[in-house]
Amino acid sequence: MAISTLSFLPLSGTLHHRPTPRIPTLPSPINPIHAPPPLLKNNQSNLRRPNMVTVRALPFSELGLQGVLDLIQVSPPTWESSILSNLVIFVLGSPILVTGLSASGVAAAFMLGTLTWRAFGRSGFLLVAAYFVIGTGATKLKITQKEALGVAEKRRGRRGPGSVIGSSAAGCVCAFLSIYGVGGEVVAGLWRLAFVASFCTKVSDTVSSEIGKAYGKTTYLVTTFKIVPRGTEGAVSAEGTLAGLLASILLASVGCFMGEVDVIGAAICVIASQIANLGESIIGASLQEKEGFQWLNNDMVNVINISIGSILAVLMQQFILRSWNQ
Repeated sequence: MAISTLSFLPLSGTLHHRPTPRIPTLPSPINPIHAPPPLLKNNQSNLRRPNMVTVRALPFSELGLQGVLDLIQVSPPTWESSILSNLVIFVLGSPILVTGLSASGVAAAFMLGTLTWRAFGRSGFLLVAAYFVIGTGATKLKITQKEALGVAEKRRGRRGPGSVIGSSAAGCVCAFLSIYGVGGEVVAGLWRLAFVASFCTKVSDTVSSEIGKAYGKTTYLVTTFKIVPRGTEGAVSAEGTLAGLLASILLASVGCFMGEVDVIGAAICVIASQIANLGESIIGASLQEKEGFQWLNNDMVNVINISIGSILAVLMQQFILRSWNQ
């Protein structure tokens, strides 16, 4: 007769304990024998996941053609890919660049292009490239006639670093704000909008001025509507104003096509650019080259002009959003 786990042997009469079976247990999560290996710093691990690819950074000198192409296409862009992309484009496009920029102007444009690519990628860079082509083309129109009248840009329209910086200051600020994520994702679109608006403002200003010098039949001082010679600071013409408006629409359309802004944003950029250019003409007629304002040269007026265009675009967009939400 068995009682619990005890049994009696009939020959010896000796009492024996039946061994208790061992029940297997799962390893405890805190058991040091079965604990997972500790996490290493900087998300490193001794185990490699099968789907992960280890990439070793190479200096530019060790990159092959395929490596260069892969680096250019990195998304989101890095400083390395931005520098390399601009280097390739500037080398290939140097015959065009030197027609519109001095040597120091090319250097300044390279820094602008690198910053733009880093902040807004290829789409932002192409927007600036389109601005350069349109502005340079307008500057070169009837350059000999402009030189004879004394209203042509220096160096036969080849702009220097002051002009490059003055024309892109607001855009550079927007690029830095975007790169460092100021305001977070909520306002990231505003930096893009302001960036596009700044170049729409500048291309409109450049084209209206250059077309007015070349083809303007009658130029008026914007503050008094007095007829003045071509090239007078603050003077406007019907031909130049219309050309500037069309140039702004064209560049805003490029920005919309490249995905920098939507259709409403493009329209905002055009309107802001025209208001800013009117303000720039008023500043030019009232203050530029006047006593006490010798510091207010063309480059400084450009900075003020494009800054006004950028700020106006942001304010207009916010006003429209609040009106729709009410």
